[in-house]
Amino acid sequence: MDNTFRPIHFNRAKLCGQVVTDPTLSHANHGEEFCRFFVSVQRLSQQQDLLPVVIARRKLEDTPIQVGDTVTVTGQLRSYNNKSGVGARLVIDVFARQLLRGEGQSLNLIQLSGTICKVPTLRRTPLGREICDVILAVNRRYGRADYLPCISWGAIAHETAALAVGSPLTLEGRLQSRTYNKALADGCEERIAYEVSVMRPADPAEFFLATL
Repeated sequence: MDNTFRPIHFNRAKLCGQVVTDPTLSHANHGEEFCRFFVSVQRLSQQQDLLPVVIARRKLEDTPIQVGDTVTVTGQLRSYNNKSGVGARLVIDVFARQLLRGEGQSLNLIQLSGTICKVPTLRRTPLGREICDVILAVNRRYGRADYLPCISWGAIAHETAALAVGSPLTLEGRLQSRTYNKALADGCEERIAYEVSVMRPADPAEFFLATL
């Protein structure tokens, strides 16, 4: 029997932060309604990441929340294409499978294992720091996949940049938000982008049986 470990794709997210917007209807799917709200999570630098969470309305009925509450969200990082023409084309959010209300320390932890689906781009910031942009495809069940933008820094950026399209990659990081200006026909519009800031690459066996 071949006992060689064969990595599978996985996608885990856990946030603990403060609710900063009331839940509003996001969409309906197969007769079930889903709501979106935003959570503010503090970095070690004291900067805040403003992160979108999507959750089934029925779960909010079991655990009602309001602005100012501290919540812990456990779920997955999801992506989809915005075809409305308004706002960012690639939409990222945390899909909540579990929601707990109560005090807790700030937490922003993402664990992903997937496949590189676009040639990594190594570049320098205006301050001269090397970074690498990469898109990681993480399979869901039933043939769908999430395409998740990731960014690595320094030595990890060089490791990532050396990987080819189709290479497997397992990583641990955090979901960060950043604002940028989008040039439009009638001026500029400030938007928010989301990406996984890679803290470290990992052996998939390390996370295979682990739970957040």
